[in-house]
Order: sequence, then C-alpha cells, then structure tokens
Amino acid sequence: MMKSLRKILSLRSNYCIKQRSEHGENSVALPVQLPNCNDCDHIVVEDRKNSTTTEGAHVEPKHDANADSSFVHAVINMVGMLIGLGQLSTPYAVEKGGWASALLLIGLGVICAYTSYILGKCLEKNPTLTSYVDIGNQAFGTKGRYLVATFIYMEIFMALVSYTISLHDNLITVFIGTHLKMKFVTLTTPQILTLVAILIALPSLWIRDMSSISFLSTGGIVMSLLIFVCVAATAIFGGGEGSNNHSIPVFKLHNIPSISGIYVFGLGGHIVFPDLYKSMKDPSKFTKVSIVSFTIVTAVYTSMGFMGAKMYGNDVQSQITLSLPPNKIITKIALWATVLTPMTKYALEFAPFAIHLEHALPNSLNARTKLVIRGCVASVLLLIILALALSVPYFEHVLSLTGSLVSVAICLVFPSIFYLKIFWGKITRFLLVLNISLVIFGFLLAGMGTISSTKLIWQTFISHHST
Repeated sequence: MMKSLRKILSLRSNYCIKQRSEHGENSVALPVQLPNCNDCDHIVVEDRKNSTTTEGAHVEPKHDANADSSFVHAVINMVGMLIGLGQLSTPYAVEKGGWASALLLIGLGVICAYTSYILGKCLEKNPTLTSYVDIGNQAFGTKGRYLVATFIYMEIFMALVSYTISLHDNLITVFIGTHLKMKFVTLTTPQILTLVAILIALPSLWIRDMSSISFLSTGGIVMSLLIFVCVAATAIFGGGEGSNNHSIPVFKLHNIPSISGIYVFGLGGHIVFPDLYKSMKDPSKFTKVSIVSFTIVTAVYTSMGFMGAKMYGNDVQSQITLSLPPNKIITKIALWATVLTPMTKYALEFAPFAIHLEHALPNSLNARTKLVIRGCVASVLLLIILALALSVPYFEHVLSLTGSLVSVAICLVFPSIFYLKIFWGKITRFLLVLNISLVIFGFLLAGMGTISSTKLIWQTFISHHST
C-alpha cells in the first residue's frame, strides 16, 4: 500500500518536473490534484500552459512508464482515499434518518461510482488531461478551471475544520479528568489540549518535500481501519453500559436533508481519481476499480452505521468513538486512532495551497525565503481553522454543511456536467437524461442540505451561547 502510494506521488512529481523543463519559467501555475486518503482531497501546483485541446483534435494516447499500479493496488488506494471521517458519523446519520436512510447511502454509493466512471471516460477521451481541474478546463476553459479549484480549496478548508473539531471532541475523552489553565488566556481544558495538539502538528507544515510526508497518508488509512475494527469488536463483545439491541426508526424524513451531506462527504474522493487513473498500469480496469472500491466502502459505512445505531440507539454520538465504553482498552485504541488521524492530515491537506503559494511568489526570492513565507501563511491558516473549530464545535452539522455545500458539487454535479459538455452530441438519449437528472438531483440535495445544516449550526450556536 505504501509502495503504490509513493509511486503515485513519484508519478505526479516527475510529471511536474517534466512540464517545468518544457515550458520554462514563464509557465502558468494551475492547480491539479495529489492523491491521498479520503477526506483528503488534494491539489498541487503543476507548472504548465493551458492544456485545452482543440475540439475534434486527435490525441495519441501515451502510457507513462511510471504508471504501474496494479488492480489490487488501485483498489487499496481508492478505498483508502474514501474512508475517513464519514465512518465516524455514519451511525449517527443512520439513527437520525432511520434504517431506510441506508438506502440513500447505498444509492449515493452507486451514483458516486458512476460519476467516477464518467471522469475516467473524460480522461480516456483526452489522454493529455491529468487532473480533475484539467477536466474542468477541458469542458469550460479558464472559468471552469478556477471554479473547480475554488470548490476544491473550500472542501480542503472545511474538511480540516471538521478534523479539528473531531480532534477537540476526542481529546476531551482521552484526557478525561485532566484540568489545565493558562495565564492571561481564558481557555477551557479541552481547548488547551486541542491547541497543544495543533502546535505539535504545526512543524509538519514547513516540510517542503512531499515524499517526506507521504507516509502520513498510509498512517491515516491504518487509523481508519483500526477504528472500524475497534467498533466491530465492541459490537461483537459488548458495547458497555447503556448499550443494547436498540430498535432503529424506519424513516425520519425531516432529517434527510442534513444527513445526506454526511453521507456524500463520506463518499467524496473524486478530485484524486484522475491521478489514480493515470497511475494504473491498465487504465481500462478503472471502472472495475471504482465498482469494487465503492462496494467495499459503502459496505463498511453501512455496517458501521447499523452497528453503532443498534448498540446505542438515540444516545449515539455524532462520532461513534465517543459512544464506546470509556474504560475498555479497545475504546482507548479507537480514541487515540481518532486523535492521531487529524495529525496525519494537516501537512498533506495544506501541501496544495503551500505549493501554489510558493509558485506565485516572485522568482527574485530565494528558496529559504519562499519556504519561510509559505510556512508562516500555512501556520496562520491552521490557527484560523483552530479558532473556527473551537468557535463552532458542532461536528455533525459542520460535516453535513461541507458535504452539502461542496462535496455534492465535486462528486455529483461537476462530473455529470463535464461529461455532458465533453461528449455533447455523442452520447445516447438515456445517458443524456441520466446525467441531467443527476445534476438536478445534486442541486436539490445541495440546496436542501446546505439550508438545513446552516440552520442547525445557527440554532445550536444560539442555544449554546444563551445558556
């Protein structure tokens, strides 16, 4: 798994170096993706000129010698990219939406598998495309490129806020009974603990070589799998006091808009799929990779959702780790895995912005000055994220807002629109209707979910500060 992840990173790095040598210093910095685990949605800066090809131009497909990821490696990477924060909140979503809402989760899994397939078709049609942003550029030119880049950066930022909230919530449980105070600063113990954790992670933002921090990607995957194993073991051997075989409501229609954002967020990973496609030894198997990967991830989420909802019923927390029996060693393992997961994310998530910033700086600055500037800016942004997470520590609502406002566009709407634009006039009526329906469905899901989650954040914020 580590080997295949490093190969993808190496492939992207080699391609960027090649582009710099071909286009020289006057090339334009455009954002593209870097593969990583789920909620990690990444873009790096690729020095290249506008790659939009002329309509109807014939492009000879080229196979990169470094693209040697096998079918199994590709499945492992895609599953690792997808599984993340979503599994923590799926039990909460299943309980709040009713067991029938799991059908929505499964349906969204099928839709996301399809949209990953059509992204592969776009890449197949024009082999010069190498990233999600490139596809947007091919479909709608410069405006499409920057619109997509904006949404990707928004998702990165909001996902990091969610990770920081998760860090804050689980640290409370890990260090329960601990009391800390700081002179001249009115912070609670959980806030101080979160601040300390952020300060520990801060130096990783100053690392310039992506290969040096690529191991963090594998660390995030291992932590996610460890959490699932701990929850499954708890369900099998007993969930502790207060757990039982609770009945799950059939369906709660009024909660569907908010939990749909949680479901979509958990299935988001599309911005790194083009990199995964390009890294495959046989890209024609990308469709099978998507089907197998989304089947595995949807099965994991659904089983996690039912296990947590059945164990704790209406008392299930927005993060399943917070519902586990506090005194068991397996709970401590799950909690520490949840705490360490955000620590593996910050450097990888910030790398795209940091690299983009460095390329935007004047060439007259030396490498050390650029490193200091990008490190300082990234550190300030992380502290801003910390402030937001501590100000609005409502994990499930922020996660839902991220899924509804941003992930729906990246996973459902954009791929269908790109496919329609690039293949316009060359697809069957069925596919035309299907993709238009997905765009409409995506807009409805995004609109209702954004309104619902925003309202819940506001109501919770007012209620919290009025008591």
